[in-house]
Amino acid sequence: MTSLLKTAMPTRASDRGTYTYVAVYSAVLYTVLLIAPVVAGKLIQQFGLTPVQLGGLFSLELGAFSLATVPAYLWLRRINLRTASYLFTAVVIAGNLLSGFVDSFPLLVAVRFVTSLAAGSITVILLTLSGKTSNPSRAFGIFVVFQLAMGALILAVFPALFAGAGVSAIYWTLAGLGVACLVVVNRIDGEVLRREVPAAAAARTKVPLAKFVAGLAAVFLFYVALSGVWSFMAQISAAAGTELSATSLVLSVATVAGIASALVATVLGDTPRRRLYLIAGYLGMALSVALLFGAPGLIQFAVAAVIFKFAWTFILPYLLSTLADLSGGGHVMNTTNLMIGGGFAVGPVLSGALIQSGGGSFTGMLALSLAGVLASFACVLLVQRRRAV
Repeated sequence: MTSLLKTAMPTRASDRGTYTYVAVYSAVLYTVLLIAPVVAGKLIQQFGLTPVQLGGLFSLELGAFSLATVPAYLWLRRINLRTASYLFTAVVIAGNLLSGFVDSFPLLVAVRFVTSLAAGSITVILLTLSGKTSNPSRAFGIFVVFQLAMGALILAVFPALFAGAGVSAIYWTLAGLGVACLVVVNRIDGEVLRREVPAAAAARTKVPLAKFVAGLAAVFLFYVALSGVWSFMAQISAAAGTELSATSLVLSVATVAGIASALVATVLGDTPRRRLYLIAGYLGMALSVALLFGAPGLIQFAVAAVIFKFAWTFILPYLLSTLADLSGGGHVMNTTNLMIGGGFAVGPVLSGALIQSGGGSFTGMLALSLAGVLASFACVLLVQRRRAV
């Protein structure tokens, strides 16, 4: 028993370093996307933006986050990950500092694109290293938990903290948070991917194409469905006659439920029951979407919103760890980052188009989202069934 513990200790120590890196960076990097509600009004005030310009800026940042996947195919296995982390973090810090000084909107757009591209590149490292730990579900759970916790903190604190300040103060705060990230870079093994190139290449050749495509489709469809519904949650409630204050309270409770479920998934980590947890989570998410049909009253809407958020964040760590199993991380997780960003971008646009074409009805949008959840579920079952063979 003692010898086994000694043998396991280096792995656990390495995992703890990765968990720390993932926790700090996922909280700080995703602040770029989470500050949108806080920074929107200040950007309009300072630059006189139209809604189209503002939406375009935020879409560009999200798109850059995802597009970082493309160049990562070239550098991910060739550069020491510590060196890459220092380099990209320096770009993020410089980009946020510069964002606070520019007074030209076109220049701000360019700076935000480069800053988000660097942040997305670090996200690729986060996803890849999470898949390399001995407990990927726990690592991905940490990835989700710290994003959600930072999101809740931002929405609670930033509006009051920066009420009398310009947009520059927010960007400079983000730069300061980026500096804080630098202290955890030395916690990761920068050579882990370069050492494993031959083994990883051999493993990838054994992954059937259908399994690979099904796994990526599961992530893409999952994000299309969840982003499409969550973007219009308040409108669904308002259409049923619920007051805004009650809706806001429900969504706040749902957010807390989401943090709680991600914490549960993190504590449970990888387990032989992962398939069972995924089944339960997907069924819960499908049920929550079904409850939103037909202009639900306040109680029904509250139940649907809480189950939806709880199931969504409970599923995600296990869904990502299922993808990581396909090749132990690497370029599978890099491509997964593209699927996440693509799903996030497509979901709200597609849902909005369906609502508009339906004359304001949410039925078509909800039907599509329900189909997306079930299709993602089917893809996950396909991957796991073949994996068991």
